[in-house]
Amino acid sequence: MIASLAGVVEHVGLDRVVVEVGGVGLLVHTTPATAGACRTGGQTQLATSLVVREDALTLYGFATRDEKEMFETLQSVSGVGPRIALAMLSVMGPDDLRIALSSGDTKALTRVPGIGAKSAERLVLELRDKVAPAAGAAGAASAPVSGGGAGWQDQVSEALTGLGYSARQAGDAVTAVAAAHPDERDISTLLRLALRGLRS
Repeated sequence: MIASLAGVVEHVGLDRVVVEVGGVGLLVHTTPATAGACRTGGQTQLATSLVVREDALTLYGFATRDEKEMFETLQSVSGVGPRIALAMLSVMGPDDLRIALSSGDTKALTRVPGIGAKSAERLVLELRDKVAPAAGAAGAASAPVSGGGAGWQDQVSEALTGLGYSARQAGDAVTAVAAAHPDERDISTLLRLALRGLRS
């Protein structure tokens, strides 16, 4: 099991990074916030979870051990795989998830793509007593992502559809963000604003 890694960031995407460790570039799937905190050419250290399947070895990376533990806890529920668990962390974050699960807020959980009413109820039933809101827990630090020119709409839309939102939902969210924040060019910030709008 690869529990963590540290190295030089070779590439940063909206929901993934490539980190060079010992001369090998490792593709690591992350939340947009974690990817947004990385810089090409800079150093990074990530808590990681390796998901082993018959046809693939997939590495998921997190800015904090708290995020990693929540990622693994979510997958203990039947029907919740790594992709949905990562989408839940991308949309809500570990603290919001703890609050929703411990309080039985299924409505908040169903705002995550791929989580329906029955899945939300199952998550609450199985995890309510296993998680508790952490007082003052800090999320991943956000750093600006440069390059948010005229093409930012396509990049943010692609990230949203990758999280499971429909093309129409992604398009509507991007249009709303563009109208409300016409001067914003930080892609990480724009993506967080779009996710916030989809959750409201």
